[in-house]
Amino acid sequence: MPETAEQPVTWGFFLRVSIKGVFLFAICNLCFALIYPMQALGNLSLYNRILPPRTRLPYGENPALWNNISVMNLNAMFASHVIQQATADDEFRVILLGDSNTWGFRLAHDETLAAQMNQAQMTVGEQRVVAYNLGYPQLSLTKDLLILDEALQYQPDLIIWLVTLRSFALEQQLLPELVLRHRQQIRSLIDTYNLSSNPNDSRFIEPNFWQRTIIGQRRNLADLLRLQSYGFAWSATDIDQFIPDDYNLRQSDFEADLSWGDNYPEPLELTQDDLAFDVLSAGFERSADIPIWIINEPMFISDGDNSDLRYNSFYPRWAYDQYRVLLADFAQENNWHYVDWWDMVAPDDFTDSPVHLTTQATQQISRLLLDGLTKEAQ
Repeated sequence: MPETAEQPVTWGFFLRVSIKGVFLFAICNLCFALIYPMQALGNLSLYNRILPPRTRLPYGENPALWNNISVMNLNAMFASHVIQQATADDEFRVILLGDSNTWGFRLAHDETLAAQMNQAQMTVGEQRVVAYNLGYPQLSLTKDLLILDEALQYQPDLIIWLVTLRSFALEQQLLPELVLRHRQQIRSLIDTYNLSSNPNDSRFIEPNFWQRTIIGQRRNLADLLRLQSYGFAWSATDIDQFIPDDYNLRQSDFEADLSWGDNYPEPLELTQDDLAFDVLSAGFERSADIPIWIINEPMFISDGDNSDLRYNSFYPRWAYDQYRVLLADFAQENNWHYVDWWDMVAPDDFTDSPVHLTTQATQQISRLLLDGLTKEAQ
């Protein structure tokens, strides 16, 4: 048979291919926007499969230095975490909730509170105590409740929730971006537990149709890929946080300022309605029969200028003293397991923030928690 002559490639051919490509891409964007699978895509992870899991939730202010990134996708955050691994038969599973102190800001991953508890290799009866670090560096009880709601599927035996006054401030509840990007979950929690936060707050990030497309979500999709790629560096270096040798020490001297937060320019009498006790109560109700320990975490106590007015840069004395009384009374009324360790750590054991602890102070708190577990087991 005679050979078929090759058809010359023409500009018309390129035009037809381009039009088809654009059409297919538009269809893909339309389907993506209608389905909007961003949370589901977070479940696709190399961690716990090809890559070793992270021991704390991903958070990174400078991804190029930290081997870490903030993805604002709960599924992706938990998919990268060691808590994904199956519970061993002899495991007493403890989850730690809290802020950057619990997460371990300026601490290596093996120096955090959860890591030091695990290094003690303690047992409760015949079960090994295994602690999981689910702290996240933002001060908000609502942020903690969101993480707790996700964590309960991993069947903890004990929840340890470290708190401080700033995480109770009403203006803090919907401030974290992690909260604002999970409106449906937060709205469900608000409705279920009758929380005081506004479910229709304008700050919630609710993408429109265009923002739900592949093009509109290109940054978030890229972040999911970056989280996976940083896992190789994490695997090779065992480093998930860049810790500089030099930093600004927590403030010790203050102006003659009695204000607290955005809503309290001067001292007044606080009530339970001024603080997010409803969120704390929701955590207990949501956890059902799983015991919760509430720990008022240690904080820096200054002896510098105007320290008679302020304990530190976070808190004037009038606000913090009332908070401690209110929290203790509320815990007693509800028969909660509560301990107050506000002044348990020496001032020199705080780093760049009134709540960021040194490795030695973190070890001190881990021993206190393990001692509490020992007493509970007796």
